[in-house]
Amino acid sequence: MTTGVGLDAALEGADTVIDVTSVARTSAAASVEFFAAATRSLQGAEVRRSVGHHIALSIIGIDAVPVGYYAGKLEQERLVTAGPVPFSILRATQFHEFARQVLGRASFGPIALVPTGLLRPIAAADVAEALVSIAEGTERGRHRDLRGPRDETLLDMVRKVIRAEGRRLPALGVSLPGAYWRGVRSGVLRGTADAAEAPTTFDDWLAGERSR
Repeated sequence: MTTGVGLDAALEGADTVIDVTSVARTSAAASVEFFAAATRSLQGAEVRRSVGHHIALSIIGIDAVPVGYYAGKLEQERLVTAGPVPFSILRATQFHEFARQVLGRASFGPIALVPTGLLRPIAAADVAEALVSIAEGTERGRHRDLRGPRDETLLDMVRKVIRAEGRRLPALGVSLPGAYWRGVRSGVLRGTADAAEAPTTFDDWLAGERSR
């Protein structure tokens, strides 16, 4: 997507594009480079194909933590806002799946060392539903933030995943250094009380995962 190859054909007949692209980058420079190239390529194809609405999914709280991956998302928002295509931006909180991703990186032999953090996680399906609603509507610009229904600590989330998987793995909280993890611990990524709230709790999501 960063090169733009194939985008014109992919957007043939489209009137709206929902951009949920991502990249596994922790470097701010690499993240900014990816999102800048991807956004410009997509906008160029949208103009050529007369796409009338560009929708971008972003992340709540990144203004307060403009580092690493979040630096790229801020650049994406800037380009979308200043771009040639009418736009919508929806910011959401971290997905419920984040706990399982953290567990995969936090397991060290017989224990899991989990970064401490305060989140307001949300179901990806709830975010998808909100994006479709925006695509079907007429409102443009920055939309009301969307967050999960309940505060959770990352450590509790990981422990619940461990129990749901039937594993006997002690999980211990650790305070990691750096601006990103300080932001996670501060709770700034939870959003504020004026955000819309999605219905699916972490427990409900986890129960649904177990039933599959």
